[in-house]
Amino acid sequence: MTAYPRTRGDESTQRAGRTPVTAEPTAGPAVPEADEDLADLLLDLTVPHEDIGGILALRRRVAADPALRATADDALAHLVAGMGAGGSGRTEGERPKLPGLPEDIGVAEPYLPVYVYVAALPVVRAHHRERGVPDEIGRRTLADLGRQLAVHRRRYGTGGLTSPGWPALHFRGELYQLGRLQFERAGLGARTAAAVSAAGAAASAGDPCLSLHIPDFLGPLAPGAVDASLARAKAFFSRHFPEDRATAATCHSWLLDPQLAGYLPPESNIMRFQSRFRPARPGEAPETDDRDPVGFVFGDPRLDHDRLPRRTTLERAIGDHLRAGRHWHAGHGWLAL
Repeated sequence: MTAYPRTRGDESTQRAGRTPVTAEPTAGPAVPEADEDLADLLLDLTVPHEDIGGILALRRRVAADPALRATADDALAHLVAGMGAGGSGRTEGERPKLPGLPEDIGVAEPYLPVYVYVAALPVVRAHHRERGVPDEIGRRTLADLGRQLAVHRRRYGTGGLTSPGWPALHFRGELYQLGRLQFERAGLGARTAAAVSAAGAAASAGDPCLSLHIPDFLGPLAPGAVDASLARAKAFFSRHFPEDRATAATCHSWLLDPQLAGYLPPESNIMRFQSRFRPARPGEAPETDDRDPVGFVFGDPRLDHDRLPRRTTLERAIGDHLRAGRHWHAGHGWLAL
C-alpha cells in the first residue's frame, strides 16, 4: 500500500478556526502480507470467522490487480487525510461515506471497504495514542467493524457491509464506543441549532456537538447503561478533545419516533431513552422510515410485514403498526450535556 502523510489530531480544531498542523507520518497504512498475520488482525477487530477467508482472498486480488489496487489506494488516501479532523465538516445526522470507492462497490467487491479500513489501522491507532485514548476504548471502538459485518450477514446471509461508509467514522478517529453507546464528534445542523437556541441555550450551525449512536448486539438499552455512557462521554471528550467543548448531544433514530408511545409502556427502556431528548426538528413533517425498525428488530428490512413475528411487545408494536397501513418515522432529538 502507498504511504500517506498523517495529520495530527490538532486538525480537529480547524472547524473552530484554528490552523491545522501536519505531522510527519510515524505510522503508515499497511495490510499484513502473510495470511496468518492478517487473519490475527481481523480477529482482533472481531471480524466473523466466516468472513476471514473472503478478505484474505481479496488481499491477493488487490496485490495482483493494478486497477483494484489503485481504487483501494485512492479510498485509503481520502480516509487517512481526514484523520482526527473532528467530523471532517460533517453535520450531525448525515450519512458517512468512504470517498474514493464507487457507490456500488459492495456488489462487485463486498470486502474492499474492509480492506481499506484494515490498511488504515496503524494510522488510527497512532492518532489514538496522540490523543491519549486508552487502548481499551480504541479496541472496542474499532471492533465495531466486525459487528457491522455480522449485521450484514444476519440481514442478507452474505459477507459485506450494509453501510460501507459507516466505519469511516471509527477509522478516522471521529467516533468512540463508550459503554452502551457510541459518540461521534460532529457539528450542529441548522435545524438542531435553532431548536437548541429556542430552548434558551446559545447555539449556531456548525458548533461542536456529540452525535449519539446505538450499536446493535449490545443488549438492552437500560437506563443505567445510558447514564453511564453519557457520563463517560462528558469525561472522555473533555479530556481527549478539549477544544470541542460540546454542550449538546444529538440522536437521529427510529427509536425517537413519538408513535412508539402508543405501543410501549412509559417505563420501558425505549421510552425512557426517548424521554431524555427534546425535539430537534419541531413542526417538520415526519420522514417515513420503515426499513430501520424492521431491520433492527427482526434482522432483515426486506421481510414481509404481514409475516413479522409477534413474540415481544416491541415486535408486536412494529409489525401491528405496519400491518394497519401506517408508517414509522425517523426521530430527531437533542439533549444538553
